[in-house]
Amino acid sequence: MHHSLRCYGPIATALGFLLLLQPLASRAEEAKALAPILLWPSGAPGESRDVDHEAQQPLKPGDSTIRITDVTRPTITVYRPKPEQNTGAAVLICPGGAYKILAYNKEGTEVAEWLNTLGVTAVVLKYRVPAHAGRERHEAPIQDAQRALRLIRHRAQEWKLDPDRIGVLGFSAGGHLAALLSTDSMPRTYELGDDADRLSSRPNFTLLVYPAYLATKDDALAPPVKVDAQTPPTFLVQTEDDGVRVESSIVYYLALKQANVPVEMHLYPRGGHGYGLRPSKDLVSSWPLRAEAWMKSAGIFKSAN
Repeated sequence: MHHSLRCYGPIATALGFLLLLQPLASRAEEAKALAPILLWPSGAPGESRDVDHEAQQPLKPGDSTIRITDVTRPTITVYRPKPEQNTGAAVLICPGGAYKILAYNKEGTEVAEWLNTLGVTAVVLKYRVPAHAGRERHEAPIQDAQRALRLIRHRAQEWKLDPDRIGVLGFSAGGHLAALLSTDSMPRTYELGDDADRLSSRPNFTLLVYPAYLATKDDALAPPVKVDAQTPPTFLVQTEDDGVRVESSIVYYLALKQANVPVEMHLYPRGGHGYGLRPSKDLVSSWPLRAEAWMKSAGIFKSAN
């Protein structure tokens, strides 16, 4: 892998766009999800809210995005590829939603289905939202993300995974969460408990799609985000007309480059924010193909055997 800032031509993009128009179900069997796993069976740390079940916001006319809120019992749901396609790699998916809701299908389960077509085990994180009053918006989510990554490593043998090929993919606020997890900016966020908590919570590779909250208005890294030489190889995607300032990704890219972290960034002129994998007329719809190529070049798609 190498540092790169790329823009792909219309022919390659058009071909990719046509592929993405095909329903994911036509490219692979429907993803098979395991039962959701509670991250904290005895209750999440610092969680005192008396909410038994999360709420799904009503669907908006013409919008099929499932928005979940009031999450107090965080979970992971594992989607496994067909055994003969399993590469041994896994990705923890962090949906976005401004740390207020989770765009659970558009930036979660639909992404899991795509990753399964690549032979990658996908793990959708349902982290706690919204934040407690008086607490940092990322405080509970980073606890959940760290716990989730550790659980994946702890159960790697059971799920036929390579514990050294476990990545994270985040969208918008979930991109901020994925960056915090990747930079180990908050190394100890909860009291360690079982054997899983003794394992590393830092992913081996990172994909950030229209990440939020990474830079200040002065174009500096926004605390508590930090970058060092141990930050994993990173893939970045954003559009110039995004409501989240594109400088957010650029600042993070430059910080990674300065730390000699392998990074590839794709900037597109149009596409806005919150598109997930859903196809559009804009060139940004080809980003999954670019991400697949990046993961292949990084050696992430090895055989599980």
